[in-house]
Amino acid sequence: MSIWEAIIQGIVQGATEFLPVSSSGHLALAQHIMGVEVDSLLFDILLHLGTLIAVLAVYYKLVLRLIRAFVSLVNDLVRKRFKWSAMDYDRRLLMMLIIGLLPLFLLFLPVPGTGMKLKDFSEQWASDSNIWVEGFSFLLTSILLFLGIWAINNQPSREIRRKDGTLKEIRGRTKYHTSDAVCVGFAQCAAAILPGLSRSGSTLSAGLLRGINQQAALDYSFVLGIPSILAAALLTVFDAVGQEVTVGAGAMVAGVVTSAVVGFLAIKLLKWIVTTNKLHVFAFYTLILGTVTLILAIVETITGVNLFTGMPL
Repeated sequence: MSIWEAIIQGIVQGATEFLPVSSSGHLALAQHIMGVEVDSLLFDILLHLGTLIAVLAVYYKLVLRLIRAFVSLVNDLVRKRFKWSAMDYDRRLLMMLIIGLLPLFLLFLPVPGTGMKLKDFSEQWASDSNIWVEGFSFLLTSILLFLGIWAINNQPSREIRRKDGTLKEIRGRTKYHTSDAVCVGFAQCAAAILPGLSRSGSTLSAGLLRGINQQAALDYSFVLGIPSILAAALLTVFDAVGQEVTVGAGAMVAGVVTSAVVGFLAIKLLKWIVTTNKLHVFAFYTLILGTVTLILAIVETITGVNLFTGMPL
């Protein structure tokens, strides 16, 4: 892999990890179009760590508050002073994050008759020679985003007072409940299986459909992604042990730096888009992309070759 190819994949990973358009689906498409098969798990780990750096750079204050809340929570549990009803905002958010992560354990369940676990299907679909799954998953992302937009537009608005004393109009709840966290967790689990189904888009839409405020749903989605990205990277480390490194050091550095910088900018962009009610841009984008991808999949299936590389499927 050349440095330019690594930069392209870093851009794709950084932009699509947080924008509600699916990083796995775009990476699969990019590799399909360029005819590049990235068989280096180490490179995949570094791209994910780049995006992890990006989200930590944006949400470092909240992350530090959650770490303090975790230490305080453990201390209260040890001293048997914990009370669910007495939790403050940070501790409650921490508990909702823990609950939201629990459905990910379903990924390790074996699928009868296949000899595979649920998580293995994602790797298989993302690395095969066709793009059918990606096309359908992009369309599913679009549907979820349209439903989320519809849900938040039908929420009654109310005014809250800012710290400076001015009033601000918002729609939806700002507080997550256990059922909200479970629904968002299942949405994230589904996105981990289907390349093309956006993790951020699915979790954001699930929150909106549950009646959560746009900004609260977005922040929860991003922070929920921190342990998810870290866990995915750690699991890939075990798979990468003993594997030959096929990507050069220069390409690796270029990929991780690019994914971190682009990821940081993507988070800032999405926060602005959500606060200005322009989420429909991504809904239409994934609708068009999913439609085009399926058309390409149909043509490639009929011809039996990759339209971009000329290689047989």
